[in-house]
Amino acid sequence: MTEPIRVALVDDQALFRAGIRMLVSSQDDLEFVGEAGDGVEGVRLAAEQRPDVILMDIRMPVMDGIEATGRILERIEPGGDGPRVIVLTTFDLDEAATRAIRAGASGFLLKDADPEFLLAAIRTVHAGTAVIAASATRELFEHFDSRAQREPVPAAFEELTARERDIFLLAARGLSNSEIAASEYVSEATVKTHISRVLAKLGLRDRVQLVVYAFEHRLVD
Repeated sequence: MTEPIRVALVDDQALFRAGIRMLVSSQDDLEFVGEAGDGVEGVRLAAEQRPDVILMDIRMPVMDGIEATGRILERIEPGGDGPRVIVLTTFDLDEAATRAIRAGASGFLLKDADPEFLLAAIRTVHAGTAVIAASATRELFEHFDSRAQREPVPAAFEELTARERDIFLLAARGLSNSEIAASEYVSEATVKTHISRVLAKLGLRDRVQLVVYAFEHRLVD
């Protein structure tokens, strides 16, 4: 039998926490392992309970969700075993959500998302895929980073093979594995292998981080 996905929640609103706790606990394949009311407690909770997925509010007292996300994830090696963080925000196209993704979060959700969408996001992130479409992440970076200074392209990117660079650019533009496979005339399994190699070579956690990397270094239009 497959072990349930261990889920934790960090949010300063007690009523919201109660609702999420009930929702997660109602699912056979999910296990609610704890909650915290601010970022400091959230960091402690992550260390003690070692959840698979953390739902993290952005705006909280004592320590906000951005700093808490960074502290939780900073000790995890690229490709290492650690929690996936989904940040929760009240506003779409929230600059704080962009900063949280930079800090290592695997995506973001609006707090008023449908319950089924939230549950699907938990399962999707646990499986290693971004919780939001890459196109949505691109929209965030186009909105907030249009005036950002271009950073030098790291030497690691130059070490990618020609095929890996092609797949990197397609993934950064928001294409799914099946779309990339059709474009490159390869199987989806081959695409997944190339994506995994690209993430490992560049020291990235997932496809959301890949999009961040591409926009920070102006590797896509």
